[in-house]
Parts: sequence; structure tokens; C-alpha cells
Amino acid sequence: MNQDILEKLRAITPEERQLLKGAGGINTSIYSNNNSSVIDAALLLEQGKLIDLRPHTRFAHFPKHSHNYVEMVYMLSGFTRHKVNGNEVILRQGELLLMNQHATQEIFPARENDIAVNIMILPQFFDNVLMMLGTENSMIRDFIIDCLKSTSGHVDYLHFQIADILPIQNLMENLIYSLLYPVENQRLLTQTTVGLLFMHLLQNTENLTIGGDRFEDEVMMKVLSLIEEHYKDGELSDICQELDTDLYTISRIIKRRTGRTYTDLLQEKRINYAAYLLTHTELPITDISADVGYNNFSYFYKIFKKEFGITPKEYRNQNKILQ
Repeated sequence: MNQDILEKLRAITPEERQLLKGAGGINTSIYSNNNSSVIDAALLLEQGKLIDLRPHTRFAHFPKHSHNYVEMVYMLSGFTRHKVNGNEVILRQGELLLMNQHATQEIFPARENDIAVNIMILPQFFDNVLMMLGTENSMIRDFIIDCLKSTSGHVDYLHFQIADILPIQNLMENLIYSLLYPVENQRLLTQTTVGLLFMHLLQNTENLTIGGDRFEDEVMMKVLSLIEEHYKDGELSDICQELDTDLYTISRIIKRRTGRTYTDLLQEKRINYAAYLLTHTELPITDISADVGYNNFSYFYKIFKKEFGITPKEYRNQNKILQ
């Protein structure tokens, strides 16, 4: 991290001076109204801003609370200890914690050299970001986007252990710098940076802990990875054997977490990839059918038409990408 940024954020804030003088804990009126446990974006973000940054407050215990915005906590140096939805999260240097409006958080006192930033984001900020993420079909991408805008409470936080991934660290530094030192076209700049950040995060899901039931999280990540990497011939029984769990249990978890069956998810991946091949290649349609896992062309034809309302040939003619 750039030393000028680090030194600027290391400085003791007026709030922290009061805490060091023995003020007796967090002044909740800074963060919420009427002793509410919900931290209010209206008190922390300047009017008209969709995203802003504030240094993480050290030296005090922050009691259990939630936010009416999406929050990213990024650790510049040292570490901080959190409880999110009752799960202990140790956030170390270079790691990122993302929480939506449904997450509950408790924060334990940090030391002077435990330097973090809280990036506060209103949901409408993500409109352009989600457009950037929408260029490629990915079940894992969809799963994480659902977390970002979740109303179900299944997945309320994401912990990315990405300290050794240089492109992500560079993007975080760029984002922090642009929020500390605003320029013209600030909103477009930060939306583009956050969009690129999420694109890189989606390529590093092996470094991701999902906030929820830990076993169910492990099941879902394995299921989605299986669909992403082995959509042509992946079998759910492979995961059952790996996790020593029966097919019925895993099927129930998938249904509960996504509202769909494994077959539904697999078919969605296959059909979407078939649509991509139809518009980006000259492959014969029968070959595309086999490539995405359907050796029975009549069945492929039937489900494709059910999904898109037109035949594969009509879809290719209407959506062909000019080479």
C-alpha cells in the first residue's frame, strides 16, 4: 500500500482521541439515530454520494449492529477481529470483508497499527457494476451477485483472503486513493474500479469464505464449481462421495439455497453456453448439442426452444456476432 495513503489513514481521528482519553466506548450518535442498532448511511455519506470511505475506528469495542448499505472492510495493515452473523472472522492485512444489509457485525478493539478502511456503498451504486459482470455466464458469479443484493439472508457476507493477489491489491489501492482524493467524473471512475475489482474477485473464489452455514457453503461452492467446470458430464454423486454425504441431503441444500434443483442449474449452464457457441462460432448445431452435454439432439432442440422461444438456428440467425 502506498505509504502516503497508509500514513493518512494511520492518523488518530477526533473520535479515537476521545476513546484514548477514556470516553467510555463508541459514540453511537455518530452512526445511528435513536439508539438504533442499524448504522445509517445518511449519517456517514455526504449527500448525493453513493460510495464513500472512512477509516476504521480503533481502540473500542463496537457492539452488534447491522447497516442499511453494503459495506466493504479492507485491511491495510495488522488485523481486526469481527463476529459476523455469529461467526468469528479474523481480517488480516490485504484481506477484504464484504457485508450486505442483512449481516450483523460485532467488532473488537483494534490497536494503533491495525489500519482498515470501511467503504460504504449504497445499493444503487452497483447498477453499472452488475452490467460489467453480466458479460459472461457463470453460476458462481450469479451466486455472489445474489449475495450482494440478497433478500433471503442465505448469504450475507463474503470474506476474501486475497492478500497475495497483486491485481486485486492494486485495484483496492486505486479505489482507496480515488475516494480519498476525488477528481472529476468520480462516480464513473469508482464504479469502473469496483467493477474490475469484482471481476477479479470472481476469478479467485478458491480464496473465498461465504457467510452462512459452513457445511452448506462448502456444498454450494463445490456444486457450482462442478457445474462451471464439468457441465458436460459432472455428476452430483461425485460431491456426495467427496463430502461423505447422501444425495438427498445435498439435493435439499441446493433447493433451499437456490430455489432450483441441480438439474435446473446444470441445464441453465448448458443452454446458456450453447447460446454463446451459436453466436460466437460456426460449429454445426448438432456438434454444439454434443459439446454442451446433450447427445440427444431432439431433446436439446426441445429444451432450447422452451428456454428462448425460438429454435437454435433461429437464435443463431438473430444474434450472430459479426466476426
